[in-house]
Amino acid sequence: MLVSAKEVLAKAKNEKYAVGQFNINNLEWTKAILLTAQECNSPVILGVSEGAGKYMCGFKTVADMVKAMVESLGITVPVILHLDHGSYEGAKKAIEAGFSSVMFDGSHYGIEENIEKTKEIIALANSKGISVEAEVGSIGGEEDGVVGAGEVADPNECKMIADLGVDILAAGIGNIHGKYPANWAGLNFEVLAEIEKATSPMPLVLHGGTGIPADMIKKAISLGVSKINVNTECQIAFADATRKYIEAGKDLEGKGFDPRKLLAPGFEAIKATVKEKMELFGSINKA
Repeated sequence: MLVSAKEVLAKAKNEKYAVGQFNINNLEWTKAILLTAQECNSPVILGVSEGAGKYMCGFKTVADMVKAMVESLGITVPVILHLDHGSYEGAKKAIEAGFSSVMFDGSHYGIEENIEKTKEIIALANSKGISVEAEVGSIGGEEDGVVGAGEVADPNECKMIADLGVDILAAGIGNIHGKYPANWAGLNFEVLAEIEKATSPMPLVLHGGTGIPADMIKKAISLGVSKINVNTECQIAFADATRKYIEAGKDLEGKGFDPRKLLAPGFEAIKATVKEKMELFGSINKA
């Protein structure tokens, strides 16, 4: 049973912890994250970018796979299937396919057009009990070909978007997707505090969670961040574990080439990374 992010994140904001959004790329990824959430008794958000959705044969395939997996694995913790950085058309398709939450990223439009399109997506999603995330100030780095410069959002614009009735708000505070460069200036907590004040009690989202130091993560949660997105870190952990397995020649031993064996170390590495993040975000035993 998939749920909307609305109640899950309202509770997180209230109790000062954050729920992790972990992006999924295939069956192994999805299974590893769901099992870890169940073992940790933590709510979880499965993020799907439009590129990953396309890779997995479309949003309907993804939604059907996730629902079937939740049922067959006996998952009882809240699971949110969320479209990450959705375009206007993509958000509509994900709603139709059975996602329980969508992000409409209108940050590259002018504020007026962003507002207009966000309103339409909210009306459509709300009629089906689906939560909506909006973004103000593009998040830096690159995600699925969408490049943002790591802008710092304007608290007044954040309030304008929040007042439209979105459920969660992603505001740029100097965070970026992917690996952080050596000269990264860190998160702008002054602006985060202003955004929180302007939009409270709305749960805020921190994109680009990979590589942000733990103390910054904890401070961001204390200032109203209730959802933190992690993607690159799981990918790196998966790649490292897979490389070690092959470099050790294990794929050449017996049936070591069987994909179930070949992908097992990567699978375990994702589980370990997700558990570590859930501990840091404070979501363990919050289901």
